[in-house]
Amino acid sequence: MKFLIILALAVAASAFPEAELHHRSREMPVVGDIQGRITGGSTAAVGQFPYQVGLSLKLSALSSAWCGGSLIGSQWVLTAAHCTDGVQSVSVYLGATVRTAPEITVTASSIIIHSGWNSANLRNDISLLKIPAVSYSTKIQPVTLPSVASSYSTYAGETAVASGWGRTSDSSSSVASNLQYVDLTVITNTVCANTYGSSIVTASNICVSTTNGRSTCNGDSGGPLVLKSNSVQIGLTSFGASAGCEKGYPAAFTRVTSYLDWIKSNTGI
Repeated sequence: MKFLIILALAVAASAFPEAELHHRSREMPVVGDIQGRITGGSTAAVGQFPYQVGLSLKLSALSSAWCGGSLIGSQWVLTAAHCTDGVQSVSVYLGATVRTAPEITVTASSIIIHSGWNSANLRNDISLLKIPAVSYSTKIQPVTLPSVASSYSTYAGETAVASGWGRTSDSSSSVASNLQYVDLTVITNTVCANTYGSSIVTASNICVSTTNGRSTCNGDSGGPLVLKSNSVQIGLTSFGASAGCEKGYPAAFTRVTSYLDWIKSNTGI
């Protein structure tokens, strides 16, 4: 069955037990969070993902949330639009494996959300954060973006690595303490659209299979999907099935090759 986009949380879940789609929502970090896996993954070693960024999002004077991102230059972080939409400020955690112990924490000086971002259909789910220039080290390095020549590659069948501090299971109450990662196989957009529909899965998305409970989950939003073969970032975590992260439905990402011109025009990268 194709999933429906349910915009109002007031819609009874029992009416559509699994027929919902939503972004990998921003999550509240909770002290004493259960440690474990990015649903079926492993704990990252120090320096294993030096491009991984954690984002502490201030939503109001009394509330905050969590997302992921990737360092793409000394002053730029790439993340999802649904992470930064409506936030008051963003603290950027760099060089961390333990979420609460980053090497450096800086505040984003500006937020650039794609002008075509549409929360109704999750289109153009991408944004940029400008930060004070950081010095690179063994724990802090930028990720490699795809070349323009690879813009037409589907990457179908290739293995990619997703990383983040998102929820470790559907029953987890909050994000993880330790950085997690999982190997996932890229599928074609046609296969992905069999679940979510071709009006939702477009050329600017890239999807992975999530067999055996291995997937991204809430709190991983905005985090990188990187080819295992050459460490090039091909996606950033966007949405999945609201039925749960461990149910086996495809996970969808914003396709980085679709936004190379947009990234360059805003950052020079």
